[in-house]
Amino acid sequence: MSGGASASKLSLAAEFPAPTEEQWRSAVAGVLAKSGADFDSLVTQTLDGPIQPLYTAEDVAALPPTGLPGQAPFVRGATAEGSAAAGWDVRQHHCDPDAKSMNAAVLDDLANGATSVWLRLGPDRLDPAELAVALDGVYLDLAPVVLDAGAMTVEATDALLSLAASRGVAPAELRGSLGADPIGDAARFGGQSDLAVLAELAEKVRDYPNLQIATVAATVVHLAGANDTQELAYATAVGVAYLRALTAAGLTVDEALDRIEFRFAVTDSQFASIAKLRAARLLWARVSELSGSSLERGQRQHAVTSGAMLTQRDPWVNMLRSTIAAFAAAIGGAEAITVLPFDSAVGLPDDFARRIARNTQSILHDESSLARVIDAGGGSWYIESLTQHLAAAAWEQFTAIERVGGAAVSLAAGAFATDVETTRAARQEEVAQRSMPITGVSEFALITEDELTRRPVTAREATGDFTPHRYSEDFEALRDRADAFLASTGSRPKLFLAALGPASVHTARLGFATNLYQAAGIDVVIGTGTPDEIVSSFTASGTSVATLCSSDRFYATEAAAAGSSLKAAGAKYLGLAGQPGDRVESDRSAGIDGYIYAGVDVLNALSTTLDLLGVER
Repeated sequence: MSGGASASKLSLAAEFPAPTEEQWRSAVAGVLAKSGADFDSLVTQTLDGPIQPLYTAEDVAALPPTGLPGQAPFVRGATAEGSAAAGWDVRQHHCDPDAKSMNAAVLDDLANGATSVWLRLGPDRLDPAELAVALDGVYLDLAPVVLDAGAMTVEATDALLSLAASRGVAPAELRGSLGADPIGDAARFGGQSDLAVLAELAEKVRDYPNLQIATVAATVVHLAGANDTQELAYATAVGVAYLRALTAAGLTVDEALDRIEFRFAVTDSQFASIAKLRAARLLWARVSELSGSSLERGQRQHAVTSGAMLTQRDPWVNMLRSTIAAFAAAIGGAEAITVLPFDSAVGLPDDFARRIARNTQSILHDESSLARVIDAGGGSWYIESLTQHLAAAAWEQFTAIERVGGAAVSLAAGAFATDVETTRAARQEEVAQRSMPITGVSEFALITEDELTRRPVTAREATGDFTPHRYSEDFEALRDRADAFLASTGSRPKLFLAALGPASVHTARLGFATNLYQAAGIDVVIGTGTPDEIVSSFTASGTSVATLCSSDRFYATEAAAAGSSLKAAGAKYLGLAGQPGDRVESDRSAGIDGYIYAGVDVLNALSTTLDLLGVER
């Protein structure tokens, strides 16, 4: 650019004609035709509905305006400055039942990047009576404290207020949240939700303007398997219930709104997570408007990297998942973000895992400068469309909950829990078929990995309708079976892969089969060469289960002979890597007992294979 040129006059695409959507579709159709696919094959089906391969300005032209950051309906941010002024709140989670150990971890976190702490207290965790020990050396007027004490929220609140008073901390200087979530507690642990506790807490902290009273933990239904729409509907319904309870206790609408915080899960599905946070603010802005609020800020949001997506196997990959999720939380406008340590699914996180969790946020905030741009996804036709779609679908479910009497009544009836379980079952089917792959578990498993050990986490048993689950737990159960077999016999269960023909013919399906069987902790023995050499390798392998790997063309001429030879050599089960197609009858006569291919129920196939290999359930 010349010295006198103006950036406002620079048009990088000025010399190129503007393409039309029809031209784009025509070009894409030409490419797809080469593989026999059509345009519909590019549509991604999700548990919240379809995602189109292309979004244009026309998709958002009819959508309602999103306003500016800090202005209703707060889609673009709860406050005008977003995180640009002071950054988002780096909130570290602590659930160590030992007060001294928790204190050491809290001090370490606050000295190395964390700006607030989220403490799990209660019968299954740290006793609230030991809160003073856990917070020894913590400046309560500088570091917000967020409590999560379940049925012991009142006791934890008393302990926190007493500690602050003993240290001379003025009520206005004490910041954080009491974390009361009676509906969420009932949803997970059963029983009736007692909203009267909110009135009791409101009276206790009437003179503490910077302490939130209630936390709407939408993570409860997320961990139970809810999709984003269900999570948003649940959060809005529970938020309305808490709003009513707090106003009934004497708070104004604006005061009550300012005392409620929402906790959402963010996953490695980054665009969906970004849109979910934006949609949540839109929904809550509508509730605020209908409630007659004049509050000039949006929903208070705390985003937590999903515990459901964390794996026990190959847990190091969790660092990558959490980085994407934290990125989505920042772009989505969350005011507080918690990155769960990568070993959280294994046990109590160690110092290294907590350090990585902190530094993940430091890199995103400081090195990547994500806080310097407010609503970086705003204006994206895809994100704007997805935001509005989620909000509309969630509002419909929310109003259905309201029509039957509100969150507590609806959840007690059980219909919502049934819907969530249906969603979870659909997701687990995708996991079982590997259309939702889990790296390191259902895909690219490292069966020789060293087991990661951590101090066990004590947890109260979930006896309510919303039991937490992780996406990977079904596949990890297969690995547990194989590991138990290894421990009892001294060797892993083995399966023989017969690679028929030259490498150029069998490599693709050999790799597919190896990857598939290792997901169950099965050690594969590969046989190549002449038919006699393959049979000899099979005999030496010591296993009685084999799978043929080659191309369809090679199967047509060689599968029958290879199958008959392997069966004669002692194979009690013979699989084939590839679609059954129209050769099932000929394959059956050749001794083929089953098939593995992309789209098969991998979980069931692997469980059956372990049974055949004599691995106990």
